[in-house]
Order: sequence, then C-alpha cells, then structure tokens
Amino acid sequence: MTALEVRAGLDGVVAAETRLSGVDGQAGELVIAGFAVEELAPQATFEEVVYLLWHKDLPNTAQLSEFRRDLAAARTLPQITLELLQAAAACKTPPMDALRMAADTLSLATTPDNSSRDTAHAAKLVAAFPTIVAAYWRLLHGQSPLAPRPNLSHTANYLYMLTGEAPSFDQARALDTYLNTVVDHGLNASTFAARVIIATQSDLVSAIVGAVGALKGPLHGGAPGPALEMVFEIGHEENAEAYLREKLAHGERLMGFGHRIYKVRDPRADVLAQAAQQLFRSDGDKALYTLALHVEQTALRLLEEVKPGRHLQTNVEFYTALLLHGLNLPTDLFTPTFALGRVAGWIAHCFEQQRLNRIIRPQSVYIGERNRRWIPTKAR
Repeated sequence: MTALEVRAGLDGVVAAETRLSGVDGQAGELVIAGFAVEELAPQATFEEVVYLLWHKDLPNTAQLSEFRRDLAAARTLPQITLELLQAAAACKTPPMDALRMAADTLSLATTPDNSSRDTAHAAKLVAAFPTIVAAYWRLLHGQSPLAPRPNLSHTANYLYMLTGEAPSFDQARALDTYLNTVVDHGLNASTFAARVIIATQSDLVSAIVGAVGALKGPLHGGAPGPALEMVFEIGHEENAEAYLREKLAHGERLMGFGHRIYKVRDPRADVLAQAAQQLFRSDGDKALYTLALHVEQTALRLLEEVKPGRHLQTNVEFYTALLLHGLNLPTDLFTPTFALGRVAGWIAHCFEQQRLNRIIRPQSVYIGERNRRWIPTKAR
C-alpha cells in the first residue's frame, strides 16, 4: 500500500474549488466573487453582497428591492425561538450558545415544498440572525426584545433592535462595510464544517448550526475582543512602548497583529481602518481612536525590531475591535456580529457544495496497535 502523507489540520490540502472568495496570503489579497475586498466592501450594502454570493452577479434596482423585501419579511422570529431565548437568558447562557440553539429552531418558521426549501431557509437564516442576537442581548439585560422594522436596512435594523434608536447613516455604513469584509474568507473552519454537513445531503439549517458551533471556538471566532482590551490596558500613548515591550519580552502574542494566512498586511485591515476613520469622524470616542492608531504604529515598529523579517502586520482583528466598539457594541457581541456577516458566506458555500453533489470523506492513517488477542472478561 502506498504511504499516505498526513497533513495535520489538513494544512495545505486543497479540498474544493470555489467562485466565492480567493485568499492570497503572500500578496495580501482577498477577492470576493471577482471583486477586490477594498473595491466591494466600502461601497456595497450587505444585501447587495449577499445577493452577489448567491446569484453570481450584483442585483439591479428591481432585484435588490425584491431581495430586501424578502429579507425584511423573514426577520420576525417564531414564538418558540423567543421562548428558547428567554430560557437561555434566565440561565445566563453565552450569546454564541444562544445563537447556536436559536438557529436550530428557524426551520419551524418556514414550510416550503422540498424544491424551494433551502432557498426559503437561506433567507430566513440571514434575516433572522440579527433578530436573534439583538433579542437575546436585550433579554440578557432585562429588556424586552424589539420587533424588527421593515423600513430599515439589514444593518440599520440590527443596530436599532439592540438599542431602540435608529442609527446614523455613518453607523449603518460602517457595519455594512464590516459585514461585507468578513462575509467569506476561503475554506476556514466554520465554512468547511458547513460544507461537510451539507455534503451528506443534510439540510441547510443543520449545516449552518454546525458552522456556528465551529465559530464559537476561541481559535476561530474569539480574537477581536482581546485586541481592544490591549488598547484599554495601555490607556495612554506614553504607556504603549513599555507595555508592548514587556509583552514581547515574555514571548506573548500581540493581539491584532500577524495572521496564519497573510504574510503581509491583511487587506481587510485596510478596509476597516478606513471605515473606522470615517465612523470616528462623526461618532465614537475620538481619544480611543487616536490611542489605537498610536498603539498600532508602536506595535508594528517593535515587532519589526524584535522579530525582524517575520512581517507581522496589522490583521483584521485590530480594526474589527475598534470599529465595533465605535458602534457601541460590547465585546461579548463581537463574535455574534461576525456571524451575521459570515452566515451569508456559509450558505453560499452550501449551495456550491450541493451543486457539486459529492460527500467530503478524507482518509486517516491508522497508527494504533495490531495483532491483539481477545481476553475474556474474567481473565483480565
């Protein structure tokens, strides 16, 4: 038998062809359905990007209006979903666990025939994720959930349901840019999980619940919070260098810098840096924004000094934390908010995998014992 090469974590193994996104870590490029992320994310609404991923082309005016109406009509949660969220809030369940459990109930909200089942579930999942997260956050803090408003955009509605106040144009635009930036990123852990599940001819809701389960793991979806906490701990510009030098001297990682894939600056960081700059001109804590810029420049200088040639650049986590904080989102909502964008990419990958119609079944190499002999229970 020919020896098989084992790639731990499937590192470097190509498992799929996709038209959805392309990641070039050496060049620092991210392409989403043919568009460079810096071209698409700051200009498109989130609804336009979802349509693009699901239909290959950007929608025209009529198509976009119809798609927005479909999503707005699907935002309301089934009563059983609200009851589950109330029970979870009583137990102080973490938000990602509440999202995972609530997502599983969304199949009860649609009763389409089999031919349109996944299409209906797709719209319900994307539309209802913000309602779930916002409703749960309010329940967790002793407030009643707010009904979604059909006249608001996808992102504006999410911010409204959290606070009870319609957001400014700049706030909704910043969240659009963020969700567009993170909507898809190659065959990451949660996307791969969704494709594995849907490849068995399971249903779309099951695949998305599995993806949420993968995302809630701290190695995948938990990094933006610590990046912001580092800035808070530094507090003042004059503290930055000593604080960062001490971390590096102890071999600690600087959160928000370096990336497993990107060997140069993460292109998403540039997109979100510009979005943060625009947001903080009109909203948010300008002093924090100025401090974060100083921390970034100090960190980049020290990383090049302490780890020369490693090219440890700012990644998406750093400006994600700053942007979401500027939108008044607490760190416990960072990963659930990420899921509001990535769910559209998960679904697009599920559609792609369904068209391929092939189960994902990698091999393993047995390294255990052989030729063992059975010993009766009384003789052990």
